[in-house]
Amino acid sequence: MALVELKVGMHCQECIKAIKKAIKKIEDIETYRVDAELNKITVTGNVTAEEVVKVLQKIGKTATSWNEEENSVLNGKGEHREFEG
Repeated sequence: MALVELKVGMHCQECIKAIKKAIKKIEDIETYRVDAELNKITVTGNVTAEEVVKVLQKIGKTATSWNEEENSVLNGKGEHREFEG
């Protein structure tokens, strides 16, 4: 069973509801937790970070790996894009 932790911007209750609804549709998840204070999503099950990111992108959310550097963003293809700021 995999543990996926992502940082996702959540600004209001509507964002949180949309995120929860999208995550619930992912096949093979065991549990999920949405922490609005930390902007953190934790998903467990037979799922990859890329699968979760792809679902979030469909609702207009960008997700970064919780354990990666702040400027590293998963692009939904299992690759990282580096942003210069």
